[in-house]
Amino acid sequence: MSTSMADRRESRLPTSTTEPPRRFARLRRHRRWLLALAVAALLAQMAVAMVTAAVRQTPTIDEPVYVGTAVVYTREHSLRYNPEHPPLGKLIIGAGLVFAHPHLDAHATDDQTALGRRLLYESGNDPWRVMFWARLPVIVLTLLFGLVVLAFACELAGPVGGLVALALYTLSPDVIANGSLATLDVPAAGFVLTSAWLVWRARHGRPSPHLALAAVALGAALATKMSTLPAVPALLLLAVLSRSHARRASGSGSGPIARRRLVAVGVAAGVAVGMALLALTVVWATYLVVDPRLRWATPADVPAVHGLRGLALHWLPLPRPYRDGMRVQFGFENATWSGFLFGRVYRGSLWYYLPAALLVKTPLGALALWLTGAATMLGVPRLRAAAPYVLLPPAVLLAVAMTGSRDLGVRYALFVPVFLAVAAAGVVALRPRPARLTAAAAVLFVAVSSLRAFPYYLPYSNEAFGGPSMTRLRLHDSNVDWGQDLGRLADRLSERYPGERVWLVYKGSGVPSAYGIEAADPRKAPPGEVHGLLAVSDSSVAKADGRLAALLDGSTPVDDVGHSITVFRRP
Repeated sequence: MSTSMADRRESRLPTSTTEPPRRFARLRRHRRWLLALAVAALLAQMAVAMVTAAVRQTPTIDEPVYVGTAVVYTREHSLRYNPEHPPLGKLIIGAGLVFAHPHLDAHATDDQTALGRRLLYESGNDPWRVMFWARLPVIVLTLLFGLVVLAFACELAGPVGGLVALALYTLSPDVIANGSLATLDVPAAGFVLTSAWLVWRARHGRPSPHLALAAVALGAALATKMSTLPAVPALLLLAVLSRSHARRASGSGSGPIARRRLVAVGVAAGVAVGMALLALTVVWATYLVVDPRLRWATPADVPAVHGLRGLALHWLPLPRPYRDGMRVQFGFENATWSGFLFGRVYRGSLWYYLPAALLVKTPLGALALWLTGAATMLGVPRLRAAAPYVLLPPAVLLAVAMTGSRDLGVRYALFVPVFLAVAAAGVVALRPRPARLTAAAAVLFVAVSSLRAFPYYLPYSNEAFGGPSMTRLRLHDSNVDWGQDLGRLADRLSERYPGERVWLVYKGSGVPSAYGIEAADPRKAPPGEVHGLLAVSDSSVAKADGRLAALLDGSTPVDDVGHSITVFRRP
């Protein structure tokens, strides 16, 4: 009897011990489908967030310039507008404007600011429709760069690491905010990331095709924003390392030591020169697409650049309008700008501004995963080889950006959340289960923080700094209000304050009357006549002085529009 009972107990053991493996085997069989669904869900929520922002935001300060220039590029094939930025980003914007068919009554005397205003508000176009079509190509490109983040991270840390990286990218308020605008920051950062990923892939298999594609991506970055130039030496160095590793792995380095070293030097030089030439070819091609004859006359207001900078500009093998655009950028850097950080208004720039702004505007969970992932990549042997490819380009670009004179927003360091999303994938290499559970909790925290900001991503700040409604107390300009809420202000005034007298201090490129706002500038009227509602962009509030400061002192805040415009009541 006892033997029979024991036998029965033994017969039941396989069922209980083999059931979990069967369940996990079933999950493994469907792993690809589950991964695809997770990827689709993350990209879909990002698309919804960006499209919602795109259709509800009025033009930011820079967008009309890019949109107007894009129309001139595609119709007149002229490079005369916006030389401070290369053409590719505006050609991308122009790809969407082809479907909007905007009419443009341009005047020969228009500068680039007047050109954008004329296109949106003075040529009979619907500014909402024009801006949506201008923003749509950047939205699509931002989603495609999400796939690059996923692929890069999967190669480093597997599918789970890829999902962690993609989640941080698609939930990043800064990426969503700038990816929904017809601007150049996301395309430039994404092209640099793509180049770094392809250079990494060149370590394995056939390096030449990957290095050629990496050079094309690098050229696309240079043809989008000049601020990507510091990434060139870093990526060329990484390309040389990848080619050398691939050569050693293939066993093609036989022969005497001296000969092998000579060949290695020749190969390294060939890789660097070849990639540089191909990247330059892409830059030249973008200018020739706009104007095959490359007609260009240096504008009278382009500043002269002397010394080593001037000598370098003279000898750079870049199109003349590109070099003149660099002169314009150097002129911007030589100017003195005003800044605002943690309640302090200052003149000039602070070297720590960008790290401080990133600290404010990055979800806390993302900050933790960035740091942990970067440390893991440096500490775990199997990830250490990839660390330079993920960490060096953003480190170089951030170091150079920190020396800039314009403390205007984290958009100047947008490559940081893009690259460090990939670095965060390294957390899955930590073996203890609690570490992975902590990482999952951090991703969930990022998701909650990002979704709570919907649809006000531009003024986002994390919970440690009070959330989006408090960002105006710490930062200004494109961190908070970039002119994006003029339409929301019009809706708020008509819904809550119909018929009241409105005064407006607006920081942006929109035309208030085009959205139904009839308001006067209180700074141009005698103080005794300013009564009623006073709507002021939060950057103007932060840096208010003189008459505006006196008007605000006697006013009571009564409303907040998009966390970027404060409405006061003045008795």
